[in-house]
Amino acid sequence: MKIRDSGMPDEEMWTGFFDPTKDLAVLGLDQGVHDLVEFGCGYGTFTLAAAGIASGTVHALDIEPEMVDVVRQKCVEAGITNVQAAVRDFVAEGTGLADNSMDAALLFNILHHEEPVALMKEAFRALKPNGMLAVIHWNYDPTTPRGPAMEIRPRPEQCIEWAMKAGFRYNVQNRYDLPPYHYGLIFRKPFT
Repeated sequence: MKIRDSGMPDEEMWTGFFDPTKDLAVLGLDQGVHDLVEFGCGYGTFTLAAAGIASGTVHALDIEPEMVDVVRQKCVEAGITNVQAAVRDFVAEGTGLADNSMDAALLFNILHHEEPVALMKEAFRALKPNGMLAVIHWNYDPTTPRGPAMEIRPRPEQCIEWAMKAGFRYNVQNRYDLPPYHYGLIFRKPFT
């Protein structure tokens, strides 16, 4: 099931909004990650940066075959061999990953979905105890140049509430500004 329109701009504009390696480091995803899953890899903006951090495999999932092809081609061109990009309807079918198998999960610009808690629960299931869920989303600000409609764009407080419902822990220090138009949040799967 394709999620509601994200208002995602073309790739050139989109990549101008991020410094993926820096943004991942701000979120604490700069070392110690073996395997991770990315829900909705899109153009691969964060996929390639994550591949440089992960000592294992980056599972880059997207429902759009064209996006998966783009990511695969970028990996070939960059000589990246630890990305497994796959077409997957993770909303309807889950990730297909084993329980407690991932060190980190990325839910970037996707929580405007109709069932955000279900996405977080799937991330929770796939994460190892103490695994990290990283969330990035558009600021709740109508002056952003793109992004989902305001009525479906989640505020950070909503994401925190959803993550808690899915079973995650949250520390108030794990909220970040990612200029110019995004925020980031980090959650942890409890040990028990």
